[in-house]
Amino acid sequence: MDIDSIIQTATVYAIPVLFAISLHEAAHGYVARYFGDPTAANLGRLTANPLKHIDLFGTIILPLLLAIATLPPLGYAKPVPVDYGNLRNPKKQMAFVAAAGPGANFAMGLGWMIAWVILTYVFAMDQHDFFIQMARAGIGVNSAMFVFNLLPIPPLDGGRIVTGILPLSLARPYARIERYGLFVFIGLILMLQFGLLTGFLVNGMHLVQSVWHLLVYPLMALFS
Repeated sequence: MDIDSIIQTATVYAIPVLFAISLHEAAHGYVARYFGDPTAANLGRLTANPLKHIDLFGTIILPLLLAIATLPPLGYAKPVPVDYGNLRNPKKQMAFVAAAGPGANFAMGLGWMIAWVILTYVFAMDQHDFFIQMARAGIGVNSAMFVFNLLPIPPLDGGRIVTGILPLSLARPYARIERYGLFVFIGLILMLQFGLLTGFLVNGMHLVQSVWHLLVYPLMALFS
């Protein structure tokens, strides 16, 4: 891939990736505060400002490399700190805190789908237009993050949701997997690279995007 293509890919994906990752993290903090933990709020992390959440490798370099490799552009930000001991019901409510991140990606993906409908049907933009490509990138990024983060493996959100649901006798040993989080993440990326996880992730993305398409169909029918 030449330098012009890399720059074009980076430009198209920049805003969708930054906000997909930043709002994902902020959502964890907002729900944690709702349930009694003000840690993220006290550190100024309850914001959509990407500068507060950016991790150089996880937020910028990794998604770009994956996009260039035509893999789902996954990434991560600096985790929002949550002190589960401050939650009113830590075991139960940690699952809601974890689910908030993917929930934010679901909402953002739907928003990008609505933007795509408006740009396509109201403004009649060509599918190669920059803003159309950005909307499609937002749909792809958020569907990828939604599905990937719901994998039931700590430290991913799906793993924390499972931890919150399991009986305490099983939840404690399952939660210990989180201490190996970096290796888990590297392993999952390698599985993507070698195609061992790609089918699941891509099929999951298509399913989520089908749900969004169904939700915006009345809007499409109105403008078409």
